[in-house]
Amino acid sequence: MDFKNAVKALQIGKKEGKKFRLSTEFGKNPEEELPFPEYPRPQMRRENWTNLNGWWEYAFTETQKMPKQRDGKILVPFSPECDASGVKRQLLPKEYLWYFRTIQLPKIPAGKRLLLQFGAVDQDAVIYCNGKRAGGHLGGYLSFSVDLTPYLKTGENELAVKVRDETDTDWKGRGKQSLTPGGMFYTAQSGIWQSVWMEWVPETYLERIVITPEYDTASVKVRVFLNGPDAGLTKKITVRESEAPDAKVICVRETRENEAELILGNFAGWSPEHPHLYGVSIEAGEDRIESYFGMRKFGIGKDEKGITRLLLNGKPYFQNGVLDQGYWPESLYTPPSDKAMVYDIKTAKRLGFNMIRKHLKVECARWYSHCDHIGMLVWQDMINGGGRSIQTFLLYLPTVLPFVTTEFRDNCYPLFSRTSKTGREWWKRECRETVHQLYNAPCVSLWVLFNEGWGQFDAREMTEMVRALDPTRQIDHASGWYDQGAGDIKSLHNYFRPLKVKPEERAFAFSEYGGYTYPVQEHLYSEKSFGYRTYQNQTQYQKAMNALAEKIRELTEQGLAAAVYTQLTDVEEESNGILTYDRKVCKWEPQEAKDFCSKE
Repeated sequence: MDFKNAVKALQIGKKEGKKFRLSTEFGKNPEEELPFPEYPRPQMRRENWTNLNGWWEYAFTETQKMPKQRDGKILVPFSPECDASGVKRQLLPKEYLWYFRTIQLPKIPAGKRLLLQFGAVDQDAVIYCNGKRAGGHLGGYLSFSVDLTPYLKTGENELAVKVRDETDTDWKGRGKQSLTPGGMFYTAQSGIWQSVWMEWVPETYLERIVITPEYDTASVKVRVFLNGPDAGLTKKITVRESEAPDAKVICVRETRENEAELILGNFAGWSPEHPHLYGVSIEAGEDRIESYFGMRKFGIGKDEKGITRLLLNGKPYFQNGVLDQGYWPESLYTPPSDKAMVYDIKTAKRLGFNMIRKHLKVECARWYSHCDHIGMLVWQDMINGGGRSIQTFLLYLPTVLPFVTTEFRDNCYPLFSRTSKTGREWWKRECRETVHQLYNAPCVSLWVLFNEGWGQFDAREMTEMVRALDPTRQIDHASGWYDQGAGDIKSLHNYFRPLKVKPEERAFAFSEYGGYTYPVQEHLYSEKSFGYRTYQNQTQYQKAMNALAEKIRELTEQGLAAAVYTQLTDVEEESNGILTYDRKVCKWEPQEAKDFCSKE
């Protein structure tokens, strides 16, 4: 074991270092173009919509009473803590953040309803229309909608959003956000951080769709959920060869049922190498949405040597991944622009990776859509929560004595900071909703339920819960340590020991490894640098990276089914990214990296 670097990584007695302002090249001037003009939900597109991103008024208060005075303007969808919002102020747990804006309605169409859609609001939100409570949502990572129709009037209508965020002072899901950031924990953000829009729909409308590709039978199943009883409403489903509106129609099905299976016949499969997508239109009465799907099948099975492998479309497929935390220097959780998301994904692919582990964060719908179109598998983490972690148990013990962690059962709730029954039920609810929200994404290949024991509980039971919700994907029930013997992969984190593979009935994976640090001056967020092994120049760093990539190739032959390198970009003090935090320097040359990652 590399004790020297392991001790450094613990950051015992660390002091706060000087911070530097960084920004990427992807930010836009809001006076020239408002943020994210693109339709926010590519797999459920409607024509009649209005983008509400842009300048809203805001106010901070110490009580829940709606304020009469405003503090200024905030650029939605950027959180108030970041530079891009124009505010740069932390929302504290006992405070409230208010948003205000007006919408003009010259007329209210008969037989229509107006839905206000939010990509995500961190953490708890209450929505008001013309001073009346219209709805709300708990949890900072998932989308929701509010029906404004009963509260509307002709002319000017005022919208207000009240937000409270307890961050890491409560058991709710928070990811790596911290009010005392440093090392592997980052600046807490709050408020509206994904797109806001509104759209007119008929009285009976499509609330959710479920698309399941049936690879073995060359068919696709489509299930629709309406906002209420449909009284035998006819649904029409049309599948096209591509998403182009004029693409050839493959099959059409009309039914009064809420589920239908459409036979494709000969089809093109989806994979990172060939990410073919089919277009689909779904009509229910007067409502119509456009979507897409990919024909792919995830699985687990033996190769010709009897070693357990992850499968893609029925064949062993090594998932060569990179960890992505989704933070940006000028905008925290929210990418500066749509192009910024595309850049990160395409860079990962150019570097030879075919999978991204989205770490303790749920991205906006467009991020997953870009992965679908570019061809990038995704391991999706559930959002961690629970009380304050016991570092001795969850960090120090597994680092020094990893073999003992299999002896602990995760129904000992105090050890895992999960004593709150309400908190455990909250996690289950948010987990189920995450599966529902991302189910249709062709790119998502695996669910990661718990990471390094943070807030972990009853992982075997939670695996069965998720399996029942989604039998089409694999599950990593305990990434890193505190393995309960469940799930589809033996999932290890290894930063300080020689990499070795021990094949078993589950697929063997390093769900985190590497973490090599090369601090690039003039591109650092802080004078304090965190990582697992530091190199002072690019030559040493690239040599070490090349040797590590070669080792991964050797271990693949020995039974390694997947690996996730830490990480794609630097994040605040953590400077172990292949890219700097501002995305301006690639520390590992792209062609050299691609040669080593993808070499057969």
